[in-house]
Amino acid sequence: MLFAANEKIKKGLSFQLSPFCYRASGIRTHDPLHPMQVRYQTALLPECLRICLSCALLRADRGIIHEFLQLSTHFFHDIIIFVMKKVKIAVVGASGYTGQELLRILLRHPGVELVCATSRQYAGQELCDLFPRFRHVPGADLKFTDSDVAAIAATGAEAAFLALPHGVSAAYGRGLVEAGIRVIDLSADFRLNDPAVYEEFYGKPHPDVELMQEAVYGMPEWHRAEIEKARIVGSPGCYPTSIILPLVPLLKAGLVKPEDIVVNSGSGVSGAGRKADVSLLYCECNESMRAYGVPRHRHLSEIEQELSEAAGSKVTITFTPHLMPVNTGIVTTTVAKLADGATAEAVTACLEQAYAAAPFVRLMGLNKPADTKNVTRTNFVDIGWAVDTRTNRLVLMSAEDNVIKGAGGQGVHAFNIMFGFDETEGLWLI
Repeated sequence: MLFAANEKIKKGLSFQLSPFCYRASGIRTHDPLHPMQVRYQTALLPECLRICLSCALLRADRGIIHEFLQLSTHFFHDIIIFVMKKVKIAVVGASGYTGQELLRILLRHPGVELVCATSRQYAGQELCDLFPRFRHVPGADLKFTDSDVAAIAATGAEAAFLALPHGVSAAYGRGLVEAGIRVIDLSADFRLNDPAVYEEFYGKPHPDVELMQEAVYGMPEWHRAEIEKARIVGSPGCYPTSIILPLVPLLKAGLVKPEDIVVNSGSGVSGAGRKADVSLLYCECNESMRAYGVPRHRHLSEIEQELSEAAGSKVTITFTPHLMPVNTGIVTTTVAKLADGATAEAVTACLEQAYAAAPFVRLMGLNKPADTKNVTRTNFVDIGWAVDTRTNRLVLMSAEDNVIKGAGGQGVHAFNIMFGFDETEGLWLI
C-alpha cells in the first residue's frame, strides 16, 4: 500500500522537532529505533498509509520507515516525527512493594533507560530473580546494587526515584541533587514545608531543612508548573492523594466549610510496606478489619498542609485509617459541611471544571460511590459524591491503588512533567 502511494509523491517532508527529541531530518542509521520510540501525527493521512506506518513501527522496520519519510502526498505537507530521547533512571530502594510497581511501570516506559536499582539486601541479584514476573522483560536483567550516592551518580542517572522509608530518603536527597540528578522522593521526607510540623509528626528534626523547603509537593493536578522546574519533588502519600484531590477544588471555591471535616479511609496491607511484622501476617489480617494510627496518623501533616493552602486558612481534620484484608487499594469517605447556599449541582460543576484536563482523575458523578476493584493496578483515582440534605453535609467517596496512584504511578506522572514527556506516558495501566 505504501509503494502504491509513491505515485502521489509531490515533495519531501519537513519536520517539527521538540527540544526533547533527537534533532534529525529523518531516521538516521545510527539512531537506535525502538518500536515504541516513534511518535507520529496521522490524523491527515489516508487509511492505507496509517496502517502501513503503524505496521512498520510495530516491526521496527527501518527500511519501510525511511521510505515513508521520503513521501508526501496531496493529503498532507508535514509529518511530525518524535524520536523519544531516553532518560537514564535510578530507583533507590527498589525491592519493596512500591519499588516493584515502580519498576513495572519504568521497564515499560518508552522514554526510560533503567540504569540503576538499589537494594542492600538483594545486591548482586537480577531484578527478575527477586520479581519473577519481570522475566524476559527487556532491562530486567539489571542487577541490584548497594545504595551509594557516588555509585548511583556514576551510572549516568539523570533522575532518581527514592522508594525508601521516611527518615532514610533525606540522607540521599542532597547528594543526588548536587550531582545534577533530579529527584522524585516517594517517602514523606520532602512533602512538608514547615520543619516544625515535620518534627512534630515524625519525631525528629529534618536533617536538611533547606532542601525540604525547596522541594515541590508532587501532585500533578495542582502543582504542575512547579513540578516542571523542580530539582526535587516530594510525591504525595497514598491516603493524602485520596483525600486532597476531592477536597481541594471545593475548598478553593468555598463550597465546603473548612471546619469539622471527618475522613475515614481503608488501605490494603501493602501500604504497611514489605516487612516482617506479626500484625501483618495473613492470619492477623485476613477476614479482619481494624483502625490504626489514631488519633494522629503521620499523613495528617501533609493533608492539612495542602487543605489549608486551598482554603486560605488553617484546616484541622479528623482522620481515621483502617487496615483492609486486601493486597492493594484505598477507599476513602470524607464528610464535610456544605457552605451556605452550596448545592449538589455546584459541587458537580466545580469538580468537573477542576479535573476536566486531569487524565487520571475519573469523576463518577452524584450518588455514585467509588470502588477499589475498578482502580487497583491502575493510576486512576475515582471520585463520587453525595449530598445529605438532612444534615447539609457533603459525602465524598474516592478510591485508588495505594502503590500506584498513591505512590509509584504518581511519581512517574511527575517525572513525565519534569522531563517533557506526555504526562500519561507509561501510565495507561488497566
